[in-house]
Amino acid sequence: MRIGARRQRRHGLTLLQLFVLTIVQGITEFLPISSSGHLLLVPVVTGWPDQGLDLDAAVHVGTLLAVLVYFWRDVIRLMATPLPKGGKDRRDARRLLFYLAVSTVPAIVAGYLIHTYAPEIFRSAKIVAWTVLGYGVLLYLVDRFSPRIKRIEHIGLGGALLIGTAQMLALVPGTSRSGITMTAGRLLGLERPEAARYAMLLSIPATAAAGALALKDVVSGESAVSMSQTGIAIGLTFVFALLAIWFLMAVLRRISFAPFALYRVLLGVALIVWLYGYA
Repeated sequence: MRIGARRQRRHGLTLLQLFVLTIVQGITEFLPISSSGHLLLVPVVTGWPDQGLDLDAAVHVGTLLAVLVYFWRDVIRLMATPLPKGGKDRRDARRLLFYLAVSTVPAIVAGYLIHTYAPEIFRSAKIVAWTVLGYGVLLYLVDRFSPRIKRIEHIGLGGALLIGTAQMLALVPGTSRSGITMTAGRLLGLERPEAARYAMLLSIPATAAAGALALKDVVSGESAVSMSQTGIAIGLTFVFALLAIWFLMAVLRRISFAPFALYRVLLGVALIVWLYGYA
C-alpha cells in the first residue's frame, strides 16, 4: 500500500503540468517578478496538486545552465582567477569573484537552515501577494531615484554584503531573487545592465546549491519527482531561461525597471483582492 502510494506520487505530474511549470520558471527566474512566487501560484490558479519543493529546486538546474551558457565569458574569467599571471583584467576578475563569494554566504546559510528545519514555512499565496506588491513598489522607487554611474567593480565589500543580505530575503516566495538583488544593485548606483549581470552571476552558487539538494533527493529516491520528470524539467527550463536572459539584457539597455515593477504591483493587488475576497 505504501509503495503504491509512493509510485503514484512520484509519477503524478503530467507533461502539461511539467511544461507549464518549466515555462513559468524559465521566464520568471531572471525577470524581477519572482519565479518562486509564480511557481507557488500555479497550483492555486489551476487546481493542480502542489508540485512541491523538489521540482521547484530541480528546475533551477535548468536556469543555472542558462546562466553558464549566456555568461560563458564571465564564467571562464572567474574560473581563471587562480592562475598566477594576469594584468588588470585578472585583478578585476578576482575582485568580482571575491564580491560574489561575500554576497553568497548569507543566502547559503539561511537557505540551508530553512531547507533543513522549516522548508514549507513560507509557502503561502498570501505571503506571495504581499511580497510581490511590496517589493514591486520598492523596485520602482529605487530604480527611479538612484544614480546610474557605477559598474560591478565599484560596489566594494559593503556593497557586496548589502546585495548578499538582500538575496537572503528572496527565500520568501514572491520577493524575487533577481529582483531584490537588482534593486540592491541599483541602490548602490549600478547601471541597470550591470545590476542585472551581477544578479545573474550571483545566482550561480545559490542555484547550484538548491539544485544539488533536489537532485540528491531524486537520485536517492527520497523525492516526489522522478528522474525522467527531472530531466524533462531541466531541459525545458534551460531553453525558456536562456530566452528570458537574452530578453532582459536587451531591454535594460533601453528602458527602466518600471514595466516589471508595474506588473508586480498589478499582480500583487489582483492577488490580494482575490485571496481576501474583496472582489
